[in-house]
Amino acid sequence: MNTEKRVFNNIVDAIGNTPLVKLNSITKDFPCAVYAKVEYFNPGNSIKDRIALNLIEDAERSGKLKPGGTIVECTSGNTGMGLALVALTRGYKCVFTLADKMSKEKIDILRAMGAEVHVCPTDVEPEDPRSYYSVAARIAKERDGWNPDQYNNLCNREAHYKSTGPELWAQTEGKITHYIASTGTGGTLVGTGMYLKEKNPNVQIMGVDPDGSILKHWFDTGEIKPELARVYAVEGMGEDFIPENYDRKYIDHIETIQDKESLQMCRRLAKEEGLFCGSSAGAAVQGLVQMKDKFKEGDVVVVILHDHGSRYVGKIYNDDWMKEKGFL
Repeated sequence: MNTEKRVFNNIVDAIGNTPLVKLNSITKDFPCAVYAKVEYFNPGNSIKDRIALNLIEDAERSGKLKPGGTIVECTSGNTGMGLALVALTRGYKCVFTLADKMSKEKIDILRAMGAEVHVCPTDVEPEDPRSYYSVAARIAKERDGWNPDQYNNLCNREAHYKSTGPELWAQTEGKITHYIASTGTGGTLVGTGMYLKEKNPNVQIMGVDPDGSILKHWFDTGEIKPELARVYAVEGMGEDFIPENYDRKYIDHIETIQDKESLQMCRRLAKEEGLFCGSSAGAAVQGLVQMKDKFKEGDVVVVILHDHGSRYVGKIYNDDWMKEKGFL
């Protein structure tokens, strides 16, 4: 692999080393510099490529995933894409389950990459046999498949401890003061936070959580209340349970955002910054804007842009859909 000339032996070798891009328009009245870590430069167009590679390599080392094996995972789409990319270079089959609120583009892309996809209802409890968690577990058992379990497999956050954190530290020359990422499995937020706080305990690790997720309440109170969960429109973030990748001691603040402002922020990022992003990225930047008063002159703030907007063309970037949902 020649990183200087960006020549790789296969597509998996291109994962990581994504650019840091300064935000200029949306943050023009901020007292400090704000940079976006543009994760759609990964070959699978999302930050989840990082964890997919680490999850598979760990399973290969431990013998959980054998040559020609089947990978079965519940996903919002992006982890599936990352797993599919790594799998097709190593001869594995993939079966993915998605909740029916996920965009059609994600489902079509996964099938284009050779995966088998099962769409499951969104508005059921995780324990319900119809949920995308339960269906994945059932299929894995029936087919003797390997279930990566991105929510509770600590290789998830380890991937960010080993890659995202060190990249940010190097790219900001150790000057990063605030790190912002959307909530979800916890890997991006906590794994990167673990590394950054190891380098400088004063770095503020800030999560952005959708209204309808239970993670904000858990962080503030320590209480786990699944009954507080409600359906929300932003994809790939928030939870109705607490994944094991979470650890409150590595998080300093969680900010709640609303669907409407987050999806409108996606459009602002495209029109004002030239950054064509998905809903979790719009949510993260909306959270950033809401937290403006927490920043001061001289701070170096980094926000994660998790994935690419091409997976949301029929939703966020479709006027009819946005109007139908009351977001325009």
